Amino acid sequence: MTKIITIIALFVASVVSAQGQFEQGMGKALQTWKEGKPAEAVAQLERIASVEKTNWLPNYYIAFINTTQAFGEKDKTKMESLLRVAQKAQDVCNELAQDNPEVLVMQAMIHTAWIVYDPMTNGQKLSGDVMYILNKAYKIAPENPRVVFQKASFEIGMAQYFGQDTKPMCAQIEKSIELFATFKPETAFHPSWGLDRAQAELKKCK
Repeated sequence: MTKIITIIALFVASVVSAQGQFEQGMGKALQTWKEGKPAEAVAQLERIASVEKTNWLPNYYIAFINTTQAFGEKDKTKMESLLRVAQKAQDVCNELAQDNPEVLVMQAMIHTAWIVYDPMTNGQKLSGDVMYILNKAYKIAPENPRVVFQKASFEIGMAQYFGQDTKPMCAQIEKSIELFATFKPETAFHPSWGLDRAQAELKKCK
């Protein structure tokens, strides 16, 4: 009996220790990113992902950091490289967290970045996929502010391209801002970004 209790105690201690290491590692990686060192942050996240093989969050942030960089990259070769790294990490997320609205939004963002990369080639090819993914995410989590914002933001781009009214989408951007005020991420490391982007997008509406 004593042996069993000892084994259980050691197991619990190892789980708590692993959780502590994960939290410390994630905190350090995200802080590194905030300090403007994305390459270092991605390297730290890759190390975490290699250990936390069943947790989608490290790969999510690898995809997010690379995609965010890609949107601001003017060099097409660098942009392509960033998006390929993002998709590789995203593929892991897609396997680990199927039908997770945050993961779906991330995939839609990567596709959108590819459209920005080459609108003529990828616009027609990927726009339908993006809308399918975002509509799927919306059905799963209509109160998730990132889902509402990304869907409306992409629809604004489409409407502007075809010369259509953007007022309904702008109303959805406004709704997303309201949702950000009450949204509670599952943990400190679950996605919580987007409010500043939604506010900036809303300003363009007015």
